[in-house]
Amino acid sequence: MKQRYLAKIIGDVLSRKMVFLGGPRQVGKTTLALSFLQSTDSPSSYFNWDLKEHRERIRSETLPTDTALLVLDEIHKFPRWRRLVKGLFDVYGRKTRIIVTGSARLDYYRKGGDSLIGRYRYFRLHPFTAPELTQGPATINPQDVKTLLKFGGFPEPLFAGRETELKIWQRERLTRIIDGDLRDLERVREASLVELLVDALPSRVGSPLSIKSLREDLEVSHETVAHWLQILERLYVCFRVSPYGSPKIRAVKKEQKLYLWDWSVLQDEGARFENMVASHLLKYCHYREDCFGDTMELRYLRDVEKRELDFVVLADKKPLFAVECSLTAKQDSSIAYFKDRVPIPKVYQVHMGGEDYGDGIKRARVLPFGKFCTEAALI
Repeated sequence: MKQRYLAKIIGDVLSRKMVFLGGPRQVGKTTLALSFLQSTDSPSSYFNWDLKEHRERIRSETLPTDTALLVLDEIHKFPRWRRLVKGLFDVYGRKTRIIVTGSARLDYYRKGGDSLIGRYRYFRLHPFTAPELTQGPATINPQDVKTLLKFGGFPEPLFAGRETELKIWQRERLTRIIDGDLRDLERVREASLVELLVDALPSRVGSPLSIKSLREDLEVSHETVAHWLQILERLYVCFRVSPYGSPKIRAVKKEQKLYLWDWSVLQDEGARFENMVASHLLKYCHYREDCFGDTMELRYLRDVEKRELDFVVLADKKPLFAVECSLTAKQDSSIAYFKDRVPIPKVYQVHMGGEDYGDGIKRARVLPFGKFCTEAALI
């Protein structure tokens, strides 16, 4: 079993604070949490809200306190979970390490009630990416990139490597999100319409997102669609990227682009590749935020004439680098246009081929995606 990229830093943090571990359903949160149980000889306990016998212990607040490590899985579905974990940490935190996991944004569901500030660190676990599959300074295998592009980064379909398993997994995951997480965590009356919204999202990936178009397709209000999209973001179904409004160009400022956490559902290979790149970059941003406290942003650059750079990564509101995606190494004319007008230190054009040229400063750095991951120090 491959060690996940957050394992070491979580182990270090646990000696001082609770760890909240969020991320998409079936991304490996429980496996990662249980790895800490398996690595200790001291008494440890695991409770999962989705298991009836565990749910009764959580509701009655009769959890063991003579344990070295306590893992509470999906406990955010319990209305009084904040008070429970706060009390456990305040009374037993010196001898009991606590991991709380959830298939929703725990930074959102922790709000309200007693403050947990200073008692925990929040980490977002992402699907596997090319550097994590390699695990070390070795050159990333181009075949790993192709496998990721086809099967996505979620452990079960990725390591099964079979299309039939992928299709079954995709269907079951969506059912668990809509019939399970959505109903457990949000007050949504029209779950069937939310499912239709989920079905409509793949065709919108990589393009400016029009809520008006979605509203018309679903025949609901603008506010309802906007609310449902926020819910799907909280449940790690999708994420949005905002524009980078550089003052030296006539940049769009409001239109967001949408991407999916599971890029394997996309039929169009170009859109799937762009989504995979977006996911790698978001993982890099979240890693630096959660582990080192950096202020990171993933944006895109587009002007009113529809020239575009797919992604711009910012640290402390300053551009680090930009990325343009294409399946081949053919250069996009928008790159030269923006390089002359926007102060971005380095611009990459990543592709699925083998060509490699340019320096990224005077001209675009054109290179295979796997090599880009190594040069940009992605994780």
